[in-house]
Amino acid sequence: MTAQAVSETPTLEDELRDWLGRELPDGWMEAVDAGDDGKFAEVRKELDYDSWCERLADAGWATPTWPAEYGAGRSLSPSEARPINEILAHYKVPRSYNIIGIGMGGPTVIEHGSEEMKKRLLAPIARGTEIWCQLFSEPSAGSDVAGLATRAVRDGDEWIVNGQKVWTTLAHIARWGMIIVRTNPDVPKHQGLSYFVVDMHAPGVTVKPLVQMTGDAEFNEVFFDEVRIPDSMRLGPEGEGWRVAITTLMNERVALSGAGSVGGDAVGGSPVSRLLDRHRPITDPVLRQRAAQAWMENRVIGLTNGRASAARKSGEAGPEGSVTKLFQAEFNQRLQELAIDLEGSDALAWAASGDRTALPGWVHTAEIDHGTVVAGFLRSRANTIEGGTSEIMRNILGERVLGLPKEPQVDREIPWKDVLRSG
Repeated sequence: MTAQAVSETPTLEDELRDWLGRELPDGWMEAVDAGDDGKFAEVRKELDYDSWCERLADAGWATPTWPAEYGAGRSLSPSEARPINEILAHYKVPRSYNIIGIGMGGPTVIEHGSEEMKKRLLAPIARGTEIWCQLFSEPSAGSDVAGLATRAVRDGDEWIVNGQKVWTTLAHIARWGMIIVRTNPDVPKHQGLSYFVVDMHAPGVTVKPLVQMTGDAEFNEVFFDEVRIPDSMRLGPEGEGWRVAITTLMNERVALSGAGSVGGDAVGGSPVSRLLDRHRPITDPVLRQRAAQAWMENRVIGLTNGRASAARKSGEAGPEGSVTKLFQAEFNQRLQELAIDLEGSDALAWAASGDRTALPGWVHTAEIDHGTVVAGFLRSRANTIEGGTSEIMRNILGERVLGLPKEPQVDREIPWKDVLRSG
């Protein structure tokens, strides 16, 4: 084969651009490349969101690192997938709001699930046709998730679950949930847990939305009353749920802070580029300095994510997930505060638009308006709590990176049933 023939071999990036050119509405890519925001907003209205998410997944572009044999990916390495995600981001390609399914559920099923589970669950996650939620936190077990009290008792080939979970994102529209429950109260708290995929439509599951200050209702409390889960829906061995949960939690921190995370543009505010485009030129010197600082911090996050991806590829994953989760959460709060200050008096009042209780308000946001910016600011208050509080992230980094001693845990080695609890 000649050198010229080699150079003309289509790359994955070429394949993706060709596919986008065929599948996106006419003029979409041209409007983005030309920086024509008005034309782009007009063309975007032609796209059917649900149909698009399914087509993107069926082509393997929604989850390019997932195994292709399950109809939900392209079996790419993280380094191979990076330019794919950069192209999708450049062309402002809508992605599924199934954040928990794609960012946490799918990777956990891939690592710990049976072949039957992978064949049944992965493709609908990628297509966004089956939304997932994460059932970890409880009223008395937030940062100390391992102290949870929701119980599961085995009954033949099924488990009967009773208890309560809280702050469960998207539970009100979810088809499946990842749940950790206590299956053995006679051993220390980390050892008596098991991990299941639960049908959120099963008898005995009650979901009650919690409306937050943005007007959205993305969080919920969930009650389990004699809910039956087949043992075939267990991830990992009985009693080793904490190990499986760590897989979910590590992927959660990447989903909330890594490339393609939900921390910036997805929550309704502006990532740095859109913020600068909206307010260019920034004449106030103090605001201009803050914008420059935001650009630099955003760049640092990108470089750290690149190192994290390289470490995972080499099998030497380090603390980068916790580093970027901590930094991204606090960075996004600073960014949203800057966005508010740039709006000036326009951030004080705006025209109401749409119902903000059915889905998170950022799901179908095509354009930024005053209300969207304010919603992003309000929503960002949760960034330093969700996915592990900033305090917990600092503990992890102090212990695992700096080598500082762990805080005393008097309940770590005694049976869970003997731990003193309120109520």
